[in-house]
Amino acid sequence: MKKFLALGLTLIMLLAVVGCQKKEADVNEPATDAAVDTPADQAAGWRAGVCIYKFDDTFMTSVRDAMKARADELGAELEIVDSQNKQSEQSNQVDTFLTQDVQALCLNPVDRVAAQPLMEKAKENNLPVVFINRQPEDPVMAAYDKIWYVGAKAEQSGTLSGEIIVDYFKANPEADKNGDGKIQFVMLQGEPGHQDATLRTEYSQQALVDGGFEYEALAMDTAMWDTAKATDLMNTWITSIGLDKIEAVLANNDDMALGAIAALQSQGYNKGDPDKFIPVVGVDATTKALSAMEDGSLLGTVLNDGVNQGKAAVNIMNAAVAGQEITEDSIGYPITDGKWIWIEYVKVTKDNYQDFQK
Repeated sequence: MKKFLALGLTLIMLLAVVGCQKKEADVNEPATDAAVDTPADQAAGWRAGVCIYKFDDTFMTSVRDAMKARADELGAELEIVDSQNKQSEQSNQVDTFLTQDVQALCLNPVDRVAAQPLMEKAKENNLPVVFINRQPEDPVMAAYDKIWYVGAKAEQSGTLSGEIIVDYFKANPEADKNGDGKIQFVMLQGEPGHQDATLRTEYSQQALVDGGFEYEALAMDTAMWDTAKATDLMNTWITSIGLDKIEAVLANNDDMALGAIAALQSQGYNKGDPDKFIPVVGVDATTKALSAMEDGSLLGTVLNDGVNQGKAAVNIMNAAVAGQEITEDSIGYPITDGKWIWIEYVKVTKDNYQDFQK
């Protein structure tokens, strides 16, 4: 009996020792990768409200598609709404989001001047807010520590689109129909007051000068980024100016460039006959624009990288919700002065357009 009692006591002591060793190992040994709970992991399941100025904008469609795909990868939920190009509607949508306990906002303002009251709504509720595509003015960006902007520098897109025209005229001297050494063009502009429209217009013209050409703007007017409006405007210019005088078409985006091409094709131009071709350049490198480059009706475009803009916006919200500092390491994109994420434009020509086709 005493032997059994001694054996039992010995076993108890052994178990106690093993247990202590186990606890010590649990404390001192590093956790496995599967057990690491990073800030990004902690943010999983967050929800954000997203306002897009209008859903039928081709470029903004690419941005929101990229946002949804990235959010799905992160296990986040985006409530994306169409502001229908009405600032009052967008303001109401933000108010609704604030009643729904969203943890972040992403806003593509209808009117960039309206960014301030939208920022103030976010600030009052201590919500991270990311503006995309339409850049708030500097005082708005400086007024809140949880505000960021994701976009591309419009002046770069203007320069690149102008350079495409310069390269064409250097390679094709006959494009100067009247031989006066000037490039006579018409310009289709985005909405008045939009920084992209203003800067693309200015810098594309400067690129012509920098490329060694004088120019004459035969006509410049807004088509509000819209294909149908651009077709109507181009038809008006064809009638009032004449196709024999128009040597090039510059458009602030691809949708308007395609509208101009539709008008030209109705007159038998840009359909394959080299003697009936007017170079047209757009911006965005949309799927339809790349198809037009493939068939030769569009001379060139400039990639406005909606995919990376969408991803960057979601990465910022993810890091902000997790309480991380917004840096290149935390969001995967370079950041300027802690607030601006600039995505580079890329020149797209007949030599490389296939690289951007899906």
